[in-house]
Amino acid sequence: MLSAALHSEHGEVGAVYLTRAEIAARVDALGAEIAADYAGLDPLLVAPLKSSVVFLADLTRALPIPHTLDVVELARYTGEGDGGVRLLKDVDTSLEDRHVVLVEDVVDTGLTLHFLCRTLGLRNPASLAAVTLLDRPYRRLVDEIPLRYVGFTVPDELFAGYGLGLDERWRALPDLHVVVGKELPKAATEAA
Repeated sequence: MLSAALHSEHGEVGAVYLTRAEIAARVDALGAEIAADYAGLDPLLVAPLKSSVVFLADLTRALPIPHTLDVVELARYTGEGDGGVRLLKDVDTSLEDRHVVLVEDVVDTGLTLHFLCRTLGLRNPASLAAVTLLDRPYRRLVDEIPLRYVGFTVPDELFAGYGLGLDERWRALPDLHVVVGKELPKAATEAA
């Protein structure tokens, strides 16, 4: 049971939505799917910091084929209200002729994933696909995204744990919890 200490001015961490066992089983299944599709291709997994790091770490261990990892860091433009995204840290690896799999924690509106696809697609990868732990397809503002692998389709709730934070806290919780007392913004972009 969670202690009363899991509160913040923006909400509190509530009940478990997905247990660590449910998440682990699904991540293992995603690893098997990706391995089957990319056998012999040495895919490059690219994840945005910070929320995707836990998912990336578990997915790389579940992927029984040779592959490499890289990360990007993104930020939302402030003051514009249009969900603009900018790149703070680029990949260190050349994408030319590589099979790139973008590893996202949550795909919501699709704006962040669309930005990544446009940006990295200019580097001439052999292919570009995406995997997400959590998906909210009913909130999509952009349909042209190569989302091939989905862990769980989730409701309109905010979550904390398993890498997802609330006020930069509780990312280390092993289960995924519902955040109580805070709603998703109406035209939200994915959390960075």
